[in-house]
Amino acid sequence: MKRVWIAGLLLLGASALAQAPPTVKQLMLDLIHPASNDVLLSIFRGGPQNEAEWAAVRRGALTLAETGNLLRSRGPAQPDWINDANLLATAGTMAYQAAQAKDAKALAAVAESLDTSCTRCHKQYRPNIFPREGGSK
Repeated sequence: MKRVWIAGLLLLGASALAQAPPTVKQLMLDLIHPASNDVLLSIFRGGPQNEAEWAAVRRGALTLAETGNLLRSRGPAQPDWINDANLLATAGTMAYQAAQAKDAKALAAVAESLDTSCTRCHKQYRPNIFPREGGSK
């Protein structure tokens, strides 16, 4: 009986290791999009008003900083991709630092760089969302 239990644990551990890492699409849908919404909506609504809102911005900003790092290893090894991932990581880091300091002015200053990092990447890699110059939706 003990051998069966141990074998079951080994199989469970092996299946956990065999799971594929998240795709870029999964990172975008489940981490980056919600995190960017948390940060940008807070900014556009006048900034966090209480500790819970600051905490949500910190979580979102840290998620953006770290997923920027993840995107470098998950996406195509192209200079534009790397630069766009770096922009996201930098914007996330700046937003996190502003949120840690509870500096609404510094947080608001991050909005444009965060938006730019998303838009530049999507223009290049999601042309159905942002057509290239002269294109159409």
